[in-house]
Parts: sequence; structure tokens; C-alpha cells
Amino acid sequence: MNPIYLDHAATTPVSPGALKTMISLMRENYGNPSAVYETGRQARRAVENARRQTAAAIGAKPSEIFFTSGGTESDNWALRGVMHALRHKGKHLITTALEHHAVLNTCAELEKEGFSVTYLCPDANGMIRAGQLAQALTEDTVLVSVMTANNEIGTIEPVADLAETAHHAGALFHTDAVQAVGSIPVDVGSSGVDLLSMSAHKFYGPKGIGALYIRKGTKIEPLLAGGRQEMGLRGGTENVPAIAGMGQALEEATEHLEMNMMKTRTLRDRLETQILAGLDNARMNGCSACRLPGHSSLTFGGIDGEALLLRLDLAGIAASAGSACTAGSLESSHVLRAIGLTETEARGTLRLTVGHDNTREEMDAAAEMVISLVKELRRMSGQLQS
Repeated sequence: MNPIYLDHAATTPVSPGALKTMISLMRENYGNPSAVYETGRQARRAVENARRQTAAAIGAKPSEIFFTSGGTESDNWALRGVMHALRHKGKHLITTALEHHAVLNTCAELEKEGFSVTYLCPDANGMIRAGQLAQALTEDTVLVSVMTANNEIGTIEPVADLAETAHHAGALFHTDAVQAVGSIPVDVGSSGVDLLSMSAHKFYGPKGIGALYIRKGTKIEPLLAGGRQEMGLRGGTENVPAIAGMGQALEEATEHLEMNMMKTRTLRDRLETQILAGLDNARMNGCSACRLPGHSSLTFGGIDGEALLLRLDLAGIAASAGSACTAGSLESSHVLRAIGLTETEARGTLRLTVGHDNTREEMDAAAEMVISLVKELRRMSGQLQS
């Protein structure tokens, strides 16, 4: 069987258009965009064109887009930059138990600095409600950070309602939209968010490049000390090829968004339906009616997810488990635990994320292999127990 890639939530291949753009800038327009001579001006034009492309994709102004090294830096900058800039107004931040570690670990560091953090717990579908946020807001709340869509279970949060609730209490609103941008419509105008994080390698752009949207007028401190790049807020010579590749990839993703959403949802449903029909004691995690089109998180009773993942890899199928191996120890997913799964259930969970480059034939082959391997692992488990 040919290799089947079903881990698009982790990263995506670089699109041909983005790659072509990057190679051109590496070979020809390689100047420093801060230089005054023509080669530098060409590089500057490439950066500003990508800024316009990125802004257009999310309904922002180009002057509100700041390029970073990726989603982790954008999340760090949004939280640290706002909390430090507005610490005279308050020292309380609200986030959720579902967030990526880029947010959660930043919050932990801010707590060490004397800030207070409230972590909202989701319902069984991974949803955070505006009423729940309203109860947590205080006069000391400066910032609320809730992801647009979850990277593990795919649940899409009601960001517009949450942002409105935060603003009503005088707080700013940040959203980690790393999994959402390029996969579903994202508009900072209609959502009302003040800050938004994104990362290029989630929408067929290069790794190591991302952006932070900062609404005009939002007070924020720089994360990095350096030169006057990025309007004086993010020092360091710009990674011109990566920035241009990101802009091109996002423009392509936006242009074909509806078509790609329909394709990935159809493929995801085909894969998921076959697996659930072929196995008992199996279920889907997250909100079935409100999740990313390519996401499927499935829990199988009676198996170990890591064992399934390793067997899938040997069979040529790339997927992700509901747990992470850290320094040799298996740690269950904090997201799955937050929505109520037990340790055993979390360890028996598989994440399959489909991209628009997948095919129907791959879905059928992957479903057949997952069913076969789950049954095999259950048989082995029964033999060991007996």
C-alpha cells in the first residue's frame, strides 16, 4: 500500500505555488528588505505583498499583520505583550483548559510573574459558552484567550460571542487560530477579535513562519528586542522567502476555501463512517455539527493508542494519537481529559486529519487498516488478560 498521510493538523506539505515563490526569492531577490538599494527594495516588496495577502485572507488591514516565527511565538507575544503592556489596568487573564501548550505554558509563566489566570472547562463536546466566560470576568480582567478551533478534536468555538462578552467587560480578546486559518472562513471584522495567531505550515505553507494580527490601537509590548523591523514591534531580519511563501499559500487556501472544505469534509466523513460502522465500542470525540472539516478524533475501547499508531506507521499510514510521548513517558492528552475522557479512554484515542490532497481510495484503505488493527490489538489484549 502506498503511504497515506492523515496528519494534516500536525503539518501540511508546501504547495507548488508557495514553493515556486520561495525558490525565486532564494535565488534572485535575496536582498535584505531593510536595505535601500534595488535588491533590498525587491525583497521589501515581496514582504509587503505577503502582508497584503495575509491581511486580505482574514479581513484585516496590512498594517495590522506582524510576521513571526510561527504560532508558538504569536501566542507567546499576544499574551505576554498585552499583559505586560496593560498590567497597570489589571493582572487577570482568562483562557481554557483546551488550549495549545503555547498558550497554557505561557499562562503558567505569567502566573509565576504574579498574574492570575482562570482556566475555563469545556463541555463534553469541547465547547466554551459566552455565559461561562461572563461569570469568570472581573474588573481586573485584561485579556481573554480562546482558540478558534481545537487542534485535537476540531471543535470550533463561538469566538464572536466570546469576544463580544469580553469587550462588554472591558477586556481584550485573543484567539489562537492556527488550526482554523486556511481551513475555515476566518474574519477578524465579524469575529471582533483584537489579536489572532496563525502559522503557515497548517495551510500548505512553509514551517518556521507565522503571523500575529494586532487590531489597530491595541496596546502591546514587543516580545523580542532588536531592530525596527515589523513596524518596530518584532526585531530581526525578515525571513523573506518564508514570508512570501506564507502569503502565497494563504492566498491559494482562501481562493479555494469552499471547494477544499467540501472535499475534506466528504473524505473525513467517508473515513469516519466506515471505521465506526466496522467496530463496536468506538466513538467520535468533539462536536459533530461544529468542527473542522478534516478532523476526526476516535476513541476505541480495549486498545492502546500508541500501539495502534505504531502499527499504522508500519502499514504506511501517518496519524496521531490522543497522547504524547515526553522523555520516554506516555502522557495522555490534556484536551481529551478536559472533555471528560478517562486516562484509559484518552490513551485509546486516534486523531485522523484529512487534507485536500487525500483521495477516496486512501480513505477506504485507511479505514480497512484501522478496523483490522484495532481488532488485532483487542484480540492480543484478550489473550494477554487470559
